[in-house]
Amino acid sequence: MTAVTSHVFGIRQFDRDARFLSIESPEFDFDSFDAIAESLLLAIDATVVEKESNADLHIWLIDFEGCRLLLKGEHYSGALWLEA
Repeated sequence: MTAVTSHVFGIRQFDRDARFLSIESPEFDFDSFDAIAESLLLAIDATVVEKESNADLHIWLIDFEGCRLLLKGEHYSGALWLEA
């Protein structure tokens, strides 16, 4: 498996009021989500607390600098985002 480097991630949209950060990322599907998400977490120095996968949505509870956030990925739309 090829590692994904952090320079492929960027901010697509930030909504402070909604506590939502949409992330630009490489394309992913259901099977490749874990590799993409783990590369993002490595780049921001965050850790996984819990993982949940549904038919089209991945939801990971992560710890980022002592804050619990949700990392979500929807492979049909290719959307990756963080929620507080």
